[in-house]
Amino acid sequence: MQVIKIYPKGFAANTYLVTEDGKNAVAIDPAQPRVLKEAEKRGLNVEYVLLTHGHFDHTGGCAALQAQGAKVGCLEAEKPLATGEENLAAYFGVPHEPFRVDFTFRDGETLDLCGLSFRVIATPGHTAGGACFLAGDTLFTGDTLFAGDVGRTDFPTGSGAALVQSVKKLYALKGDFRVCPGHEEDTRLDEERRNNRCIRA
Repeated sequence: MQVIKIYPKGFAANTYLVTEDGKNAVAIDPAQPRVLKEAEKRGLNVEYVLLTHGHFDHTGGCAALQAQGAKVGCLEAEKPLATGEENLAAYFGVPHEPFRVDFTFRDGETLDLCGLSFRVIATPGHTAGGACFLAGDTLFTGDTLFAGDVGRTDFPTGSGAALVQSVKKLYALKGDFRVCPGHEEDTRLDEERRNNRCIRA
């Protein structure tokens, strides 16, 4: 499994292109339309998009990828936010191309996509339908867990109490994992269990 991290230009989230065969890929949180060209530069065809949540800074590239045939999925509970005004694009005055959600999933499901298996972990808190994805030794955490920090909960559908429980749910996973968050740099789950200043294991 290869994970390619695409840093945003300006304000947006990290995007991750995940591929097993070097040809077909899953994009996690395609933040900007340029993600399509970044994938094409690497010879990758994005077949699926997985959203950790529906805020505009994580979904700005969905429409471009969808126009090329990619299928977009999110947690069932997140679909209204991802495709509605609570995605915060209008709130921040950011243009945002609309897209549709092609499929949804639930907590505990395993998604077999492009020769890869992604375990869905529902992590409400930053938003009500937030999710993380575990693939191999890598945990994609969106805005639930960062290096030394956690996501904010003051936007629509956010809940501080839910976020605490979600982060502790991640801490309870057996083993150590590379953590690929929605913003800033990667970390390790053991590091966050020991030293995260916001929520302790």
